[in-house]
Amino acid sequence: MKQRKIDLSVGVFFMIGIASLVYLSVHLGELDFFVSDTYVVKAKFESVTGLRNGAAVEMSGVPIGKITKIELKDEEALVTLKLNKSIQLSEDAIASIRTKGILGAKYLSISQGGAEKRINAGGIIRETEPPLDFEKLIGKFIFGKVK
Repeated sequence: MKQRKIDLSVGVFFMIGIASLVYLSVHLGELDFFVSDTYVVKAKFESVTGLRNGAAVEMSGVPIGKITKIELKDEEALVTLKLNKSIQLSEDAIASIRTKGILGAKYLSISQGGAEKRINAGGIIRETEPPLDFEKLIGKFIFGKVK
């Protein structure tokens, strides 16, 4: 009888441990199994130098989403963004790649436009600004091609 209680205690403890690991995996991995409070839009850039999957998407300095995928399509970089549903982007919104600080990580900054028409889920942000390429700028300065 005593062995059975020990086995039952170990089994319960084991099941609680497994349930805790599953919960942490889902919670920390930000997996959406049920209702999602996000939607997906895309943006095309001529260059996304330094931008990475998982980078923040901000509007007015406030995080509103993250980058989920970066791929090459038709010789342009196609960036997939997962944004909070509470944020509705206007059709003329501008997506810019910025740097936190001088040498910090790259992130995507969105400036809201003035149009009343909104970008729906799965839509594309048409106005984009690539990151400033310091190496090209310094090279142009050194060789006297800065205008």
